[in-house]
Amino acid sequence: MAAAVIALTATGCNPQELAQQAGSPTWLSVATGGTGGVYYPYGGGIAKVISDHLGSVEATAEVTAGTVDNLKFLNDQSADLAFALADSLSDAVAGEGIFSEFGRVPARSLAVLYSNYTHIATLADTGVERIGDLRGRVVSTGAPGSGTEIIAFRVLEAAGLDADVTRQSLGASQSVDALKDGKIDAFFWSGGLPTGAVLDLATTPGMTLRLVPSDDVLPALQAKYGDTVYHEVTVPQSAYPDLDADVPVVGVANVLAVHESMPDDLAYEIIRALFEYQPELVAIHAEAENLTLESAVVGSPTPYHAGAIRYYEEQGAWG
Repeated sequence: MAAAVIALTATGCNPQELAQQAGSPTWLSVATGGTGGVYYPYGGGIAKVISDHLGSVEATAEVTAGTVDNLKFLNDQSADLAFALADSLSDAVAGEGIFSEFGRVPARSLAVLYSNYTHIATLADTGVERIGDLRGRVVSTGAPGSGTEIIAFRVLEAAGLDADVTRQSLGASQSVDALKDGKIDAFFWSGGLPTGAVLDLATTPGMTLRLVPSDDVLPALQAKYGDTVYHEVTVPQSAYPDLDADVPVVGVANVLAVHESMPDDLAYEIIRALFEYQPELVAIHAEAENLTLESAVVGSPTPYHAGAIRYYEEQGAWG
C-alpha cells in the first residue's frame, strides 16, 4: 500500500491509469462503512463479484467511517466506488451543508441499491418510546464523517431537540456496547435490515431492544430537504427479535457512486456484473435482494454515469 501511494503521488495517475501503464490488473477500492453495518459486507460482496467476473479487474472493500468520508475519498480518487446516503450525496454534488467548505464532489451514480432505515435504538427499560423522550438523555449520533451523523442531527433538529440531548459520536458497534454498559440511553443508526450490530443487541440475554418511530418528523424533513431525499419506510416486526410491532421510520436511499472520470466501459461492466451475478451478492447480504432494474434508476440526487445509463438502456429500464 505504501508503495502504491508513493507511485500515485509521483505520477499523478489514478489507480486505473497506473495499472494500465504497468500492464497489471486494474485495482479498485470500494469505500463502505464500519464492520457493524450493512455497507461493509455488501461492499465485500460487490468487490468479490468484480474480482471474480471482470477479468483483469481486482477490487477490495475498505472499512471507513461512512458516507461523508466515502465521498471525500471518491473526490480525491483514493476510492473508486463509494456507498453513499442520498441526503449526503445531494449535499456533496452541490457543495452544500457539510461539504460547503470542502467543495463540490464530481460523483455519478451507478445504482440505487436499497433504502436505509433510521434506527433510533434503545432498551425497553429506558422509558424512551418516542423521539420526544430523548430530551435530556445521552444519545449517540453516529461516527464522525458518517451519513448516520447527518440524519441524526437533522432528525433531532426537526423534533426540536438538537440542543436538548447530550451527544456521543459512536459507530454502530460502539453504540451497542455503550448502551449495554448504560453509558448512553439510545443511539442513531442509518442502515439496512438487519444490521449486525443491532441484531447483536436484540439477541443479548436480559436486554430487550426497542426501536423508536421517527415518521412524525418526516413532514418537517421533507419540507426542508425535499420529498425525494427522505421517505417513510417500515421496519417489520420480524426484522429483529422482541419487536412487538412494525416500526415506521425515516428512510433514505443508498447509492453506489463513482467519480465522473471513471471510464464508461468500466462503469458499464461493473453494473452489468452486479445484476448478472446478483445471487452471489444476496448470499453475502440479504439487502442485495432489493437491487432491481426498476429501483436502481430511481431516487439518486446526482446524474447517472454514462456507462450505467448504457446498461439500463439496453435492459429497457431507462427513460
